[in-house]
This record gives sequence, structure tokens and C-alpha cells, in this order.
Amino acid sequence: MKGLIGKKLGMTSVFTEDGSSVPCTLIEAGPCYVTAVKTVDSDGYTALQLGFVERKEKRLAMPQVKNFKKKNLPVLRFLKEVRDYENAADFKIGDILKADIFKEGDSVKVTAISKGKGFQGVVKRHGFGGGSVTHGQSDRLRAPGSIGASSYPSRVFKGQRMAGRTGGDRISIRNLKIVKVIPESNLLLVKGAVPGAISGVVEIYKVK
Repeated sequence: MKGLIGKKLGMTSVFTEDGSSVPCTLIEAGPCYVTAVKTVDSDGYTALQLGFVERKEKRLAMPQVKNFKKKNLPVLRFLKEVRDYENAADFKIGDILKADIFKEGDSVKVTAISKGKGFQGVVKRHGFGGGSVTHGQSDRLRAPGSIGASSYPSRVFKGQRMAGRTGGDRISIRNLKIVKVIPESNLLLVKGAVPGAISGVVEIYKVK
């Protein structure tokens, strides 16, 4: 496995040689700093810890700032550990990974936090059809209806689909194709949509 931390910039489209339009998500992938190298001998597993987006020192606690300075690294906002990173032992702290670790045609998995939608009803949250407006039920169009509790079981089963907080979940989309790599700008064009809002942080992985 190999991967990067990136930022979702929005959506666009590109045209293929046959003239068809391909919807793509534009992702700024890196540059990411290697902030730690985990090995089997010292940690029991192999991994790389990556850092992304520089930030002001005053935004972090002093022990965190000292940790970055001790490693001669800039103060970074996002840290992510990628387990079983390909050839992890060949990297050292301070190395910089850019979008050119990917190439066109690669199949990737993109992980991000989906858009939060707040408290929503059952129609938007679960796709319920709602009730009829006939027979005097003018106010029941988006209501959930009966939740099934009667003399038996005299309670509501756990997991019953009801209104509640929607979105804000960690979601992974697999088998997305990289349509184009722009290495000089650290940009990736990934076919299709990826989770999250514009300017949200995403994780891009190429899985063997």
C-alpha cells in the first residue's frame, strides 16, 4: 500500500480521445512530509506517519511544536499513519511525498468525512416514502408512521430507522480511477465523486 493526504478542491470534467466527457474530482495530493517511520523491530509493525498542511506554531501545544522542531520539520496541521506502506524502510524522517507517486490509470481508495447535514427526518435520512395526504392526513407527508411498539414487544427495537443526525461519517470509496496526474501542481484528477465538502481533507490510497 502507498498513499497521501490531500485536499478536495472540487469537481470538473475532462474529455477523452473519443470525445466523451468524464466527471472528475480535483484533489491536491501533498506535498506530505514523512514525520515518523515505524518498523517491525521498534514498533511491531511497519508504517509511515505523514504530515500535511503547514500551520502557525501558536495553533499547537508547545510539546507538539517541540516534537516537530526536534525532527527539523515544519509545524503541520494533519497527521496520518499509513500502515504497511510500500518500502517503508527506505524512507526517512523529512522525506517529501508528492502526487507523482501515482500514475494515470491507477486504481485508488479515497477516504474522507462526508458532509454533515445535521438533524434530518426519515425521508431524507433513510429514503422513506412518507404517508398519504388523503383521508384528512394533510400533515403526515414526511412522517415516519408507526414504529412497531404495541403490547408486544412493548418497546422499540434497537436500530429502528428514525430521524437523527445525518452525515459526518468516515466513508471510503474504492476502485476509483486516476484520470490524470499534474505533478508540478500536486494535482490528481480522480474519476467520479469522493466524500466530503470542498477544502475537506481526504486520504488517497493505492492498494495492491
